[in-house]
Amino acid sequence: MTTRRELLAVTATILSGSLASSRTNAADAPRRNGQSHMKLSLAAYSFRRYMARRGTPRQIKAARMTLEDFIRYCAELNLDGTELTGYYFPQDVTQAYLLSLKELTFRLGLDISGTAIGNDFCLPDGEKRDSQLALCREWIDYAATMGAPVIRIFAGSVPAGDTEDAARERCVAGINQSLEYAARKGVFLALENHGGITSTLEQLLRIVHAVDSSPWFGVNFDGGNFRSDDPYHELEHIAPFAINAQLKVGISRNGASEPADLPRIVGILRDAGYRGYVVLEYEKNDDPKKSIPSYVDQLRELIA
Repeated sequence: MTTRRELLAVTATILSGSLASSRTNAADAPRRNGQSHMKLSLAAYSFRRYMARRGTPRQIKAARMTLEDFIRYCAELNLDGTELTGYYFPQDVTQAYLLSLKELTFRLGLDISGTAIGNDFCLPDGEKRDSQLALCREWIDYAATMGAPVIRIFAGSVPAGDTEDAARERCVAGINQSLEYAARKGVFLALENHGGITSTLEQLLRIVHAVDSSPWFGVNFDGGNFRSDDPYHELEHIAPFAINAQLKVGISRNGASEPADLPRIVGILRDAGYRGYVVLEYEKNDDPKKSIPSYVDQLRELIA
């Protein structure tokens, strides 16, 4: 268990120097009520082999599952929620379509636990960067219409020939700009530890603490994305900032894959007082319909 004192010590080390001295309104960990409570959801990305990705007509013809089918599958598993990953929405998203998803999930007794986009806020100024900011605003609107409380966002990667410091500065600016809009719509933005300039604990926390303080911002705790010699240690230090959590059944240690210690990861969230959804994101290459139910049963027992 990482104590708050240890967390502050790590943060102080990361932020030592000019960054620490100039940030009095930096993002901080959300305040909990002292008692952990978790609900169970499933990410649509788990069925990426079944569903068509936006803008791919060939995949659309061959798709074996729609988002509506996925929602019904989540209800069959008696889950609390369903994460409607943005990649699998139709190319043209209408108000009527969003409301139809909201109606379907509600009638099946499910929350839409969140959604996700594959944005890149590290891009230099120009049309491509503007399109990424517009994408985020667009999905904030979609999330607000569906009643999805949170969007998983990425930071991005350093463009060729650029520096990480410059890319991080643009990323922070993009998050701050998007947060202003998200706050007006009542949608949370959760920054995921997802490679690029969030590959390590230090990189992620540098961004988190550079973002302006906002109750609408936090971290998406991804249990399988750190790739250090001790990923569980890094997860302990981001858990206090988590406003959304997703678990994978595998973890990478120094580039080598191994089964994730799910009891340990859930314990990390519990020790941090996490309250919210635990979203299973299944990434193995076998048939997800055959494998997911047993992992759902395991997670349901662990979060009980």
